[in-house]
Amino acid sequence: MLRFDVRLFALYRERAGAPVVSVELPDGSMVGDLTAAVRADYPRLAPPEVRIVVAVNAEYADDDQVLQAGDEVCLIPPVSGGLRR
Repeated sequence: MLRFDVRLFALYRERAGAPVVSVELPDGSMVGDLTAAVRADYPRLAPPEVRIVVAVNAEYADDDQVLQAGDEVCLIPPVSGGLRR
């Protein structure tokens, strides 16, 4: 079993009510498994149609990336652009 302390940023932090959440997953789990687990624990985090952007060890990760013990995982909400002038 792998345990991750997942760092949350901006809107995700506000919706979860914490800057870090813990997730336990079986060995061999992928990024998509992690986001599914976080969504299950925090259903208000993001609507199902919104893709949660994940960084593993400070690099963007695809859903099929296998997680390893000790990986640093962050969830990054969508960012909207500023005003155009």
